[in-house]
Amino acid sequence: QLLARLEGRSSLKNLEPYLFAEEGSPVHGDIIEFHGPEGTGKTEMLYHLIARCIIPKSGGGLGVEVMFIDTDYHFDMLRLVTILENRLAQKTEEMIKQCLGRLFLVSCSSSTQLLLTLYSLENLFCAHPSLCVVLLDSMSAFYWIDRSNGGESLTLQEMNLKKCANFLEKLVRQHHLVLFATTQTLMQKSANSAESFFPLKLPHETDTDYRPYLCKSWQQMVTHRIFLSKQCNSVNSPGFTAVSCHLKRNQVVKRSFSVAECGVQF
Repeated sequence: QLLARLEGRSSLKNLEPYLFAEEGSPVHGDIIEFHGPEGTGKTEMLYHLIARCIIPKSGGGLGVEVMFIDTDYHFDMLRLVTILENRLAQKTEEMIKQCLGRLFLVSCSSSTQLLLTLYSLENLFCAHPSLCVVLLDSMSAFYWIDRSNGGESLTLQEMNLKKCANFLEKLVRQHHLVLFATTQTLMQKSANSAESFFPLKLPHETDTDYRPYLCKSWQQMVTHRIFLSKQCNSVNSPGFTAVSCHLKRNQVVKRSFSVAECGVQF
């Protein structure tokens, strides 16, 4: 029965063609990180993906269930409803409720609570074969608190996050999920950080300001890293750039997008 449920997980190939190279579309087991400074569209991108998932196939979506784990307390239900209203051909209250019925929402205020929440969710994934996407906003929310609580010991500083990362990886692999998580740029790039993290010279090196600071467990499990930044030359509406890197295949896709009332637009 478990195998049948896992095989019932819907394909996410058409989740967002503009964000991934054709061969690099997220598959079950993938972990995608949206990384960028504050105000670069990370949470809006998650709303976009939620809408793509929970809108039914008849309306151009995927019709799958999603789990949103809110650690930044930025989740805005009214914003999501506005995006749905702009995208649905059938804008009835009943249709909105049907879409939102595919959304599971939990909030966590500490890394300990996040870890306990993850442990408690395992049965939910077993019981819902349509639940195949997890969105976490954000993975870096408790970085400074944990660092302070851990004192001088790096092991203690990273202990909870490492446990969360390891258990997330287990959930994703065992239950055939796809995880999208945001991380905020907290560290300034050192002179050689791009070269040290990307051994090959890739086109996106000049576009990204990346210095890994989360635990190695997290760094090693990420399969795609998408760098979000704000374009400085936009006059009317703020423009954004997404540089999508498939870390296993060295594939890079660069896209521009804007954020309007209807959500993310490529």
